[in-house]
Amino acid sequence: MVGKIIKGVAGFYYIHRQGYGVYECKAKGAFRNQKMKPLVGDNVEFDIIDEENKKGNVTKILPRMNELIRPAVSNVDQALVIFAITQPAPNLNLLDRFLIMMTKQEVDAIVCFNKMDIASEHELYLLGETYKKCGYQVIFTSVLQKSGIGQIEQLLKGKTTVLAGPSGVGKSSIINEVLPGANMETGSISEKIKRGKHTTRHSELFHGGDSTYIMDTPGFSSLFVNNFDKDELKNYFLEFAEYEEQCRFQGCVHINEPDCAVKEALQSGKISTIRYENYTLLYNELKNQRRY
Repeated sequence: MVGKIIKGVAGFYYIHRQGYGVYECKAKGAFRNQKMKPLVGDNVEFDIIDEENKKGNVTKILPRMNELIRPAVSNVDQALVIFAITQPAPNLNLLDRFLIMMTKQEVDAIVCFNKMDIASEHELYLLGETYKKCGYQVIFTSVLQKSGIGQIEQLLKGKTTVLAGPSGVGKSSIINEVLPGANMETGSISEKIKRGKHTTRHSELFHGGDSTYIMDTPGFSSLFVNNFDKDELKNYFLEFAEYEEQCRFQGCVHINEPDCAVKEALQSGKISTIRYENYTLLYNELKNQRRY
């Protein structure tokens, strides 16, 4: 049988098989010997050992399209990064860290700012301009007013999408709006693992019909960007690319070099001050890292 791992907890893997529901499976010892661990999002082959109670064993992990480090998931088409516009105010340094991680892992990212119903026009304009200029698609939503939900539904259709962001920004509320049947479909899993209704403790996939899957991930309050060199960082600030060839020095990192076209674009307002400040903070963080 072939299915998709939608959750993994304490050595059990919950596998969704189209049209048949969810099976609770264990992974065979061969995976441990190969140092290969099943991930949420994996397409797998499994044997059914108890159809009535829906139990089985994972026998094979099918080839992965991709594999993310944080969150540790596989076969992802895109990421929907959700932050609140206010209450809580968005930590844009944290947002940029996540966008860098997605860009490095070659996963398209969509930026969603929720709670637009309690935001000012200035806040909406500033956030929209900042991230649209970087080449990201930006969506504004209000779960309370059901605004922007239809746009999200269209973007998620037929794809496996990772939803990520800090706690308290409305991720679970958005999932409930776009997949009203999600709780029903995974009810048997929630009973077994005693997952709180409003707290995501593990990465979990929700099936939205056909080949649509939404992956909810635990909320994060910090994210370390430390798995690449400081001189590589500029490659993940997509808005720099347009100006880099005009820099005086090849390999310019846009910090202290003279005749830097990126800094000139910053001065003229073509590059966001917020983004550039986050770039310099991250650059110095990587520069000052101890190498072991």
